[in-house]
Amino acid sequence: MPTLYLIRHCSASGQESDAPLTEAGHEQAHLLRDFFREIPIDRITSSDYTRAIASVTPLADAHQFSIEREPLLRERILAYEPLEDWLTPLRQSFIDPTFKLPGAESGEEATQRIMQVIQRAQSRHGSTLLVTHGNLLALLLQRLDSKYDFDTWRTMRNPDVYRLDLSDEEPVIKCIWPHK
Repeated sequence: MPTLYLIRHCSASGQESDAPLTEAGHEQAHLLRDFFREIPIDRITSSDYTRAIASVTPLADAHQFSIEREPLLRERILAYEPLEDWLTPLRQSFIDPTFKLPGAESGEEATQRIMQVIQRAQSRHGSTLLVTHGNLLALLLQRLDSKYDFDTWRTMRNPDVYRLDLSDEEPVIKCIWPHK
């Protein structure tokens, strides 16, 4: 079975699709490169948002890999309008996967989207890095193992790395990012 490394992007200057990494985010991208120096990887698939691509560009360059851009790994759209209290609907979406604000994406819809990428990656041999965003990653983890929840999202770091081993039985998920 293939091994997947699920990566939350490095620190960015905002939530827009073209938001660049911060100075700290660029340093984190180099830490990611160094972290994966001795870990065999075969491909990198990333959200097409600027911050996700930039998070693994040093790693891709070091391995002489191209980065496959995958729109299905984009961040989940919680709301189209700015919300004064966005934590309450976000928390609700972890409790009720069908909950969604008008015109936005439910947790279930977002999870179905990333599961398409997981299923494609499962059919490949070797190790794949999937670079995505915090909310979408936390929803995926919750789908695979119910112990992951809203608090998982709240405690995720930028970046964060989870190793996912898929088998015929239960998936095995482990947070492997050592940096605080």
